[in-house]
Amino acid sequence: MKKILIVLTNSETYGSDTEKTGLWLAEATEFIEEVSKAGYEVDYVSPKGGKVPIDPRSLKKFYTSKGDIAILESKDFQDRALNNSLSPEEINPEEYDAIYYTGGHGVMWDFPENSKLQEITREIYENNGYISSVCHGIAGLLNVKDSSGQYIIKDKVITGFTQFEEVLSGKNKKVPFSTEKEAINRGADFRKKLPFTSHGEIDGRIVTGQNPMSGRKVAKLLLESMKNN
Repeated sequence: MKKILIVLTNSETYGSDTEKTGLWLAEATEFIEEVSKAGYEVDYVSPKGGKVPIDPRSLKKFYTSKGDIAILESKDFQDRALNNSLSPEEINPEEYDAIYYTGGHGVMWDFPENSKLQEITREIYENNGYISSVCHGIAGLLNVKDSSGQYIIKDKVITGFTQFEEVLSGKNKKVPFSTEKEAINRGADFRKKLPFTSHGEIDGRIVTGQNPMSGRKVAKLLLESMKNN
């Protein structure tokens, strides 16, 4: 059985700020669409398990396709992702070929310090699996270390939501840190292209995407690499 673990946020606000956030829908649905076509099953996990909020801005017509909405409205996605996501304690890393961290601003509060998710990620990676993220999802990889204690993204070519994109999004003063700056602080070779255009990077078994327009790109890079590995 070919399976990929998709990580979703439980955070529905910008920390103590009451503005709503959550999963950026297309960062999950575009990826799901591509890997499902390729024959992969997916499971959904979140830091606490259970309910996963959706960023209301990501539901606007400009940001969604018919495919995104079809997945959103499917019984499977509603049941297993949005209402009953698995908790990290329920995950057996040996079952998965890859792990994929979705974004949305909420992840910046509940991804970086989750030691159990870090452990799952490390085990998948060191079992010859792939680790991947899109946009703010890179926050889930920032503090993952390998068995020797080194940051997994150290000296790796990666990408994620850029500081400039954060400014353009109008959320620069609401976020607790800059994903770009923190990745660089951990020794990553952070690459970026034009704001809000699809861009992905692959370095060995690490696949990352820059922004909300890059989920499908990450899926395609991941699938191509896994096929050839």
